[in-house]
Order: sequence, then structure tokens, then C-alpha cells
Amino acid sequence: QVQLVESGGGLVQAGDSLRLSCLASRRTFRNYAVGWFRQAPGKEREFVAAGRWSGGRIDYADSVKGRFAVSRDNAKNTMYLQMNSLKPEDTAVYYCAAGSPLSNSHYYTWMPDYWGQGTQVTVSS
Repeated sequence: QVQLVESGGGLVQAGDSLRLSCLASRRTFRNYAVGWFRQAPGKEREFVAAGRWSGGRIDYADSVKGRFAVSRDNAKNTMYLQMNSLKPEDTAVYYCAAGSPLSNSHYYTWMPDYWGQGTQVTVSS
């Protein structure tokens, strides 16, 4: 079973950048799909980005395209969410996630099997 540990959240100003990290502490990401979700105050959890760890297309929510980027470090079994040009609307608890990869499909409605504990990102105006 995959165990996920997140870090990197914090308080920043609008326009700043932040990088979140997610470590799989017990099992490798190699055979999984991985990604990020977020939940803002008073709202449902929403999709941010996801794709296969092994490579290929990464799907991004329209709200973050061109500003956020997912990357990986295979040797460290760690994935990252680089967040640039942050906006107050990006304020949320961010969760890393892992689960079964999809076959020839997008990840916008993907339901992961494993979740991190969440890390708070707050963007002030």
C-alpha cells in the first residue's frame, strides 16, 4: 500500500511561486498514476493535475494551465507541483494522490486510491 507524505505549503503573496513535494514512503510510484488535488474553504475537492508516473501526457485543470507544472524525481520517488504566478484563488489545501492509471483516457474525473495528508497554501492579495 502506498503511503504519501507532503510538504512545501505556506503563506505567499500574489504573483509568488511555491513548490510542493510528495514522497511515496513505502512503495514506488513507477506503476501508478499520480497527481494533485486541492480544496478551498467551503468548496468541494477539485482536480489540479495528474498523469502516469512512467511518462506521457499530464492533464491540468484549466484554472492552472500555464502556471502549474508537475515533475518527478525517480531516484527519490518524489513528485513535485511547481506553482507560479499564484493568485488568491489558488488558496486551498493541496493533496497529492496516487492510484490506478487510466487506459487512453483523461484524468479530469480520476478517483485516486491513496491520498496525502494535505498541505495548506495561502495566497494573499
